[in-house]
Amino acid sequence: MIQKKTLLKSFLILSLFASSATAVEVNIKKGLPYVDIEIDGKPFRIERIQDTKHKLTNSYSKTSRPAPPFSIQPFQPIKGIETVSELDVLDFLQNKVAKNQGILVDARMPKWNKAGTIPGATNIPFSILASKGKNHYIEKIFSLLGVKKAGKKWDFTNAQMLLIFDNGPWCQQGVRAMKNLVKLGYPKSKMLYYRGGMQYWQILGLTTIIPK
Repeated sequence: MIQKKTLLKSFLILSLFASSATAVEVNIKKGLPYVDIEIDGKPFRIERIQDTKHKLTNSYSKTSRPAPPFSIQPFQPIKGIETVSELDVLDFLQNKVAKNQGILVDARMPKWNKAGTIPGATNIPFSILASKGKNHYIEKIFSLLGVKKAGKKWDFTNAQMLLIFDNGPWCQQGVRAMKNLVKLGYPKSKMLYYRGGMQYWQILGLTTIIPK
């Protein structure tokens, strides 16, 4: 009996140690400590920084920029395109991007993207989507987005769902990307806008990566 009690006590101690070792203090939300996804064969874990004293020291800690051009964007800058939250971005990554049914678009210029982006994002700078003059990149980009050329028009029947973001509420790059896409005929119903962008993503301590 003594041996059984000793073994039980040891088991309880080990169980408590194991649970405390794997406990997460800063969850994404209740019951969701992190999100694991696999995109193009690469695994990513998105979680929040666990240091509760952590503060941003990069450019996203800056509160004020000359406006214009860095004016605060409306919550829904383009009627017909839904604005989403961080939780929606995570859901999109899990249920769309990981299943090749959607693309998370980082609409910023490459210098911003190279400084850090959301795991699983594809960098398509807003400027490359400009429809003025002859833009030889449009057809290449659209083919990757599931859009086909139908004579002189585009066929958006199988176009990918896009979730577009930039630096944050003060940044116009995502909005300009969406406006360019709308001009080209891309359906508003196949676009989502993450207004918080990289600033809100980092303020919440969510995982970022440096693209290779």
